[in-house]
Amino acid sequence: MSFKIALVQFQPVRKNVRANIRTVTRLLDGMIADLIVLPELANTGYLYESRSELRPFAEINDGSGEFLRGLIKLSKTTGALIISGYGELDGEQLFNSAAAVSAEGVIANYRKIHLYADEKLLFQPGQDGFMVIDWKNVKIGMMICFDWIFPEAARSLALAGAQIIAHSANLILPYCQNAMITRSIENKIFTITANRIGQERLGQNKLRFTGASQMTDPSGTVLYRGPKNMETIHVMIIDPDQALDKHISHRNDLFTDRRSELYNI
Repeated sequence: MSFKIALVQFQPVRKNVRANIRTVTRLLDGMIADLIVLPELANTGYLYESRSELRPFAEINDGSGEFLRGLIKLSKTTGALIISGYGELDGEQLFNSAAAVSAEGVIANYRKIHLYADEKLLFQPGQDGFMVIDWKNVKIGMMICFDWIFPEAARSLALAGAQIIAHSANLILPYCQNAMITRSIENKIFTITANRIGQERLGQNKLRFTGASQMTDPSGTVLYRGPKNMETIHVMIIDPDQALDKHISHRNDLFTDRRSELYNI
């Protein structure tokens, strides 16, 4: 089957949700796709001194906030399921989340399970596990950034039937893009890593994000790797059914050959 994917790489602006949804709207102008993947924390930017500083720019997961409302509107014009990272507000708690948005609204919400570094000072870790969405007869799983370093994250999604992993990211470590090749091979799955670009500074803390957003196929082939520091949108047509075949050889199936009773984890 034919399935059109777009990944978006840009530099979210701290404390300016309106500017960020305007950038996404500009980048997606005229786009028609089945799936669009945006970076982590695309509504808020990354560095904040405290929860109280971040809270005014986060939004609840019902689609009523400015950023998610804008994505719902874009889903109507693009025909796509849009998966984007965003800062989520739930009562007094904040989560580093990813929303899957259709023209009907927010249809799934994933809260990042593996928080990186100072994210632990801002966000609560997700407790709901990994989820797979069925969209246009294709099964799509969601991960966020640092989830990549835990093989169990991608494996959990693959075992739940995901053919594609939508991976919203704000990467600063240099290893992820190559690690996602391995995640594709060990699960025979497509991965879409939508990373951000640029720098952020907060006091003495200065971060440079790695860009190089990436698509890989179930054989681990890099279908696309973007520039390191340039706003870009890349579109590719794939056949998600390639991820249904888990055979490594005529006698080996990636999942049925697992000996989970011996792994002791």
